[in-house]
Amino acid sequence: MENSTEGRGTNSDRGATPVGDPVSEILKTSQTIAVVGLSSRKFRPSYGVAEYLQTAGYRVIPVNPSETEVLGEKCYTRLEDVPERVDIVDIFRRSEFVPEIVEAAIRIGARAVWMQEGVMHTEAAERARRAGLFVVMDACILKEHIKRFRLQ
Repeated sequence: MENSTEGRGTNSDRGATPVGDPVSEILKTSQTIAVVGLSSRKFRPSYGVAEYLQTAGYRVIPVNPSETEVLGEKCYTRLEDVPERVDIVDIFRRSEFVPEIVEAAIRIGARAVWMQEGVMHTEAAERARRAGLFVVMDACILKEHIKRFRLQ
């Protein structure tokens, strides 16, 4: 079954998600992604991924205490400072910082924690799952989105 980008980011097309693919489900039903560690430097992977996510129709919220604005969006120091609901917390930080980010994601009521390629923390992932969050570890959200929805 081919996936379509039509309706992506809305809850109107939940039924079109292939059974057994929870990554497609979370990507299709999410609207807001907080990118922790998002850099304003265009050559950084976080910048390219966040830019793609904006193009794909997601609301991207930068979280980085070293930035004030990235990709035209106000940057927040901590997840707890974000004034709106966050669906996915996308992590571009070293693995040793993951536990505190997961705890913040749980506190703000995020639906998912996404650890980018090379970012892994098994205990934090298990903590997030126990708290009811969907977890992806060591995978690029851009690559996974392209694989499923072929948006380029």
